[in-house]
Amino acid sequence: MADVVMSLLKPAEGFRSREAASFYAQLEDQARILHESIQGMTPQELEWQPERGMNTIGMLLAHNAIVDVFWTQLAILGITETDSLPALGISMDDDGMPLAPDAEGPANLKGKPLAFYEDLLSRGRAFVREAWAKVSDADMNKEITRERPDGSRRILSIRWAMYHILEHYAGHRGQVQVLRHMYRATVGSLSK
Repeated sequence: MADVVMSLLKPAEGFRSREAASFYAQLEDQARILHESIQGMTPQELEWQPERGMNTIGMLLAHNAIVDVFWTQLAILGITETDSLPALGISMDDDGMPLAPDAEGPANLKGKPLAFYEDLLSRGRAFVREAWAKVSDADMNKEITRERPDGSRRILSIRWAMYHILEHYAGHRGQVQVLRHMYRATVGSLSK
């Protein structure tokens, strides 16, 4: 008899809204894939850039944690003066993004071990879970108006914000995986 591969995704427990619980379960699955993808990374690999001006894996990991908190504060909690420092221990700009075209990665992330980034991601996810668990089904349609830096306004729903956090996280997870592949194909091959 052939093996059976189960591909199931159940909404997270403890949420008021089943839809929010489903978005969270999807985000958790992306976090699991990312976690598996980064195991064994050294500070050297986390800081590596294919060329100056390009993001490092460490920057992308910090950025994912910051964005989880930023969009949750802004769109889910309605906080206009967002601040990731209390939740993560780093500020919104500590990921170094965006880098200048010829810049190295940010000095504040130099030498950080994988455990530092795993802690950031875990703290960001705990913040998200606590906030999203309180969202009701009716809240999913709630619209938020955001004043943008250029003076324009953006209207978004809580549903869209959850989707955006998920697709943003998944996109950067893919970048991390590509960068790790590139590192192994170039620098990793030189150290063998």
